[in-house]
This record gives sequence, structure tokens and C-alpha cells, in this order.
Amino acid sequence: MTYLFLYVVGIVLIWWIYRVGWVEALKTVIKVLVPSILIILFNIKAGRLLFKNPLVGLLSALPTSIFIYRGSLPVVASINNWIDTKRSKYEESKDVIDTDSIPLDD
Repeated sequence: MTYLFLYVVGIVLIWWIYRVGWVEALKTVIKVLVPSILIILFNIKAGRLLFKNPLVGLLSALPTSIFIYRGSLPVVASINNWIDTKRSKYEESKDVIDTDSIPLDD
């Protein structure tokens, strides 16, 4: 079942990259992964508290996830801005000369 899930996620990622481009897909993946990783790390650290009293765990899971998600938005924005600046520097560094072609008959 896990392999089926990973297969579907892989197909969806490939389709998304094809649809919007690799830079926008990378930004979207970062927008999802950074808060998720922070929430998982917090739950691992707070696991002792959650296992001692399940009611406290149930009541605190959603609010802490919302706070961690909102707290991670500046980190996600800074990573996405860094990607945009690297991309713009790369596009500016290309030496392209625009010319007009004129037929020899004129």
C-alpha cells in the first residue's frame, strides 16, 4: 500500500512539474514540506506529553499545527524569494542579442 501511495505521489509530481515548470513546482513542494517537517519535529519532541495524556494530545494537535504552519510562512517566503533571486540572476546573465533580419532584396 505504501508503494502504491508513493507511486501515485511520484506520478502527480511529474505531472505537476510538466504542467507548471520545475521552479514553480519546487516552490510548491517547499511550501508543503517545510511546515510538514516542522510539525513532525514538534510532535516528536512533544511525544512524551502526548502519550502521557491522549486528551491533551488531541486538544493540542490542531492548534499547534496551525501555529507552526503560520510561523513557518516567513521561512517559506524567504526560501521562495531566494529561488526567485537565483533564477533572475541566471536569466540576467544570459547574453542575448536581439536582431532584426532584413532580406537582401531590400
